[in-house]
Amino acid sequence: MLRIDVLTLFPEMILQAVGHSMLKRAQEKGLLAIQAHNLRDYTMDRHKVADDVPYGGGAGMVMKAEPILRAVDALRVQAQSCGEEIRVMFPSPQGRTFTQEYAKDVAAEPRRIVVLCGHYEGVDERVREALRPEEVSVGDYILTGGELPALVLIDAATRLVPGVLGDPESVVEESFSDSLLEYPHYTRPAEVRGMGVPDVLLSGHHEAIRLWRRKQALRSTYARRPDLIRDRSLSREDQRLLSEIISEGVVSTPV
Repeated sequence: MLRIDVLTLFPEMILQAVGHSMLKRAQEKGLLAIQAHNLRDYTMDRHKVADDVPYGGGAGMVMKAEPILRAVDALRVQAQSCGEEIRVMFPSPQGRTFTQEYAKDVAAEPRRIVVLCGHYEGVDERVREALRPEEVSVGDYILTGGELPALVLIDAATRLVPGVLGDPESVVEESFSDSLLEYPHYTRPAEVRGMGVPDVLLSGHHEAIRLWRRKQALRSTYARRPDLIRDRSLSREDQRLLSEIISEGVVSTPV
């Protein structure tokens, strides 16, 4: 089971998102356990203030250190009482880039994962000093808070937990599963507004279909994300298919 505790000022954002579709089914199957904890519950004043103005001045507010540290302490004690350890993760632009390989690592994590969601202008630096959290970035852009990155992490990792998806082969064939973008998909009807389905997919010739799909994955990757091909060793088959693609002229749509 993948166990994730999310520390946030807005637990309803997390709970609503994980209450639908695949994440809901994963919880019902006992493959995922998610709890969202309101950081305001770990404040000490009657107004439950979890943020304050920054020392030195400046715009915005900063999340206070003590409620966060107190929340992590409580979860650590809870985990230890069950013979478990925790892995603290902190969505941050300063963190390691979240990739498919990173998601696989999270999906296989035996420890309880604690995700801290920052907000406002950030968190008191003493949180980093005290916890040394594992910082993770979902991209080079700024978001209002850490809730959306936390959900990205949860979704990407959960779908890789064995038994979560109905068809395990779908995980193997997806984009980035083997460092290539995915091949095109088609479904019924065979014609939509004058647009048909490639003949090979209607042929019933499984080997021809496999080669076509592989070639289209290579074509799309070479056209849109050539860095993914540069960073991998290609099999002889892939080298041959890529040579054909280059000789035909690179296009990102099926031919």
